[in-house]
Amino acid sequence: MARVLMKGCEAIAEAAVRAGCRFFAGYPITPQNEIPEYFARRLPEVGGNFVQGESEVASVNMVYGAAAAGTRSMTSSSSPGIALKSEGISYCAAARVPIVYANISRGGPGVGAIQPAQQDYFQATKASGNGGFRMMVLAPSTVQEAVDLTYAAFDYADRDMNPVLLLADGVIGTMMEPVELPEMKTEEEIAAIKEGKKKWACIGHELDYANRSWIQPGQWDTKKMQEWNERASEMYDSWEKDVMVEEYQVEDAELVLTAYGISARICKSVVDMLRKEGYKIGLIRPITVSPFPYASYDKINYDICKAVLDVEMSIPAQFIEDVEMGVKGRCAIETCLCSGGNIMSREAVIEAVKKILG
Repeated sequence: MARVLMKGCEAIAEAAVRAGCRFFAGYPITPQNEIPEYFARRLPEVGGNFVQGESEVASVNMVYGAAAAGTRSMTSSSSPGIALKSEGISYCAAARVPIVYANISRGGPGVGAIQPAQQDYFQATKASGNGGFRMMVLAPSTVQEAVDLTYAAFDYADRDMNPVLLLADGVIGTMMEPVELPEMKTEEEIAAIKEGKKKWACIGHELDYANRSWIQPGQWDTKKMQEWNERASEMYDSWEKDVMVEEYQVEDAELVLTAYGISARICKSVVDMLRKEGYKIGLIRPITVSPFPYASYDKINYDICKAVLDVEMSIPAQFIEDVEMGVKGRCAIETCLCSGGNIMSREAVIEAVKKILG
């Protein structure tokens, strides 16, 4: 397929349309504005519906409603906007309603800066809403990967009947790169997907209680609610098979960089540069940050590895806590950090590497 030059946010929206997304509701916020702008033009062309809600709260609940009726649906925002959507996302998880949403993250806390950051890691992977639910969280490092992961996210959401999050920072969202777009799902394929949801969707007919998954499970029955939590926990455990990770030149590494998203992309270029200077360094890049690729850290040769260097655009570090669980105290963990809208630089990573290795 021919390659086209697209901005990250627009490529994410086009990938969603090609995956069969036919409803989007959202609210403007930098740096993700191009996602709703693109959907506003594109969805009417394919018989879909776009709504700019009066708020983030309204938008996520519109998506909840559309998805509960069986339509592939999506929303997006940036950092503080995602926080406002958290209750609706928790409701979708409780009701087992499949939605996809994107966080094109920016600096914080609070309203913060409109520039890119990775300060939403805890929010994305540990506490996207009340109640302790979990989601698959996909973290691209290129626009092409953002396209591929968005396209796949709808299948994951439908398979699990659970929200799926695309966690992309403002660099990925606003940069332009050539991409190959996936095939457009046919109207027949989209109709078949919706038809397959009729056994649980809110479509106007009566169903027995066990199948009415669009209603909050348990209806205040604590026993049933615990049973639902137990089933959800089993689903989360099953995601081990879905782990995606890039392990780059780790085998003989005396220092292993670890990062996700744009920070990992910067780190990969540092590995290539410093390998030419004789530094034996490698990279572990989680693509799914939930589920997290803990097993990849077992592949490090701790007999020769002096340290793992956590690189992230967050102060204090957040990603590091999962890294610590993977390393299990087998070597030192150092950090290279920036935050608040400052973008990680190669120079900072190189300086950190040379400080550790001498």
